[in-house]
Amino acid sequence: MRACHRCGSEVALERVGARDTCEKCRAYLHCCRNCEFYERGAHNDCREPNAELVAEKEAGNFCDYFRFAAAAKPASRRPPEDARAELERLFKKGT
Repeated sequence: MRACHRCGSEVALERVGARDTCEKCRAYLHCCRNCEFYERGAHNDCREPNAELVAEKEAGNFCDYFRFAAAAKPASRRPPEDARAELERLFKKGT
């Protein structure tokens, strides 16, 4: 199954062009975050050694190596307050 990296909605398009967007959230589909070569922490966040650097990983691009990943995970959109509360709980002094 192909899915949008941002909202997780199923993508029914046979071929994904550089300017195609998700019908639900309007995120670009031909982007690094939807590519099977995307790996955060790898050189340029990409496992394809010949790919050029793409600065905006969620923006539409014209990468020739793009292959839509089989199962993209939706991006985590936690509010900053939740993260701060979790950190404070984790590093709570006196316990």
